[in-house]
Amino acid sequence: MLPPFSVVIPCFNEAARIGDTVRLTLNYLSAESPDAELIVVNDGSTDATSAIVREALAGAKIGTRLLENFPNRGKGAAVRAGLLAATRPMGLFFDADLSTPLSEIPKVIEPIARGDADVAFGSRALDRKLIGVHQPWRREQAGRVFNLIVRLATGMPFWDTQCGFKAFRLDVCRPILERARIQGFAFDVELLFLAYRAGLRLREVPVRWNHAQGSKVQVIKDSLRMLREVIALRMSA
Repeated sequence: MLPPFSVVIPCFNEAARIGDTVRLTLNYLSAESPDAELIVVNDGSTDATSAIVREALAGAKIGTRLLENFPNRGKGAAVRAGLLAATRPMGLFFDADLSTPLSEIPKVIEPIARGDADVAFGSRALDRKLIGVHQPWRREQAGRVFNLIVRLATGMPFWDTQCGFKAFRLDVCRPILERARIQGFAFDVELLFLAYRAGLRLREVPVRWNHAQGSKVQVIKDSLRMLREVIALRMSA
């Protein structure tokens, strides 16, 4: 059994898969952590995401909430809203595509529960043999270059800041969540950087991962925006 924690799932126009994701997550939490809670943050979807989530949450055996962001504010804003609304001692967010399987949750929850880490986050880079389905070559190489730039710009020793599978001890991380400002896809870097600068204990954990179709990231446009955000973050430090 896992100790109580809050799961946050940010979603934007995920009608095609959010129902299955919510049901699978509820089943996992009911069996492995009955005192957990699930918070879904609908980030201004224009499809049926909200209605599907409400239907999937109906009759849940654990605590659940659906938060609505309108208009769309970005993944960073959605994740922070969910984590700041969490009522359990630890908070974990992951993507609606379940690219990191639910069975990997103990890898990031248990180090925090043991008191060994304040932030534990999944990594695809530490053991690439754990990657089942790879991203398209162009996207994978762009990710490697981006993470190298992050290491050089921030001084952080981590090899994968962008895997959407991160857990936080919320009592010490709440000030960081409140301080963070990046709304888009570089929000992960900002959260880790603020935690790193604050002297918190960060642990990068190899996890199983599979590429899922339907990513909202546009390789060129979003990569350039993320680079600008990382540079701005470094300059403001």
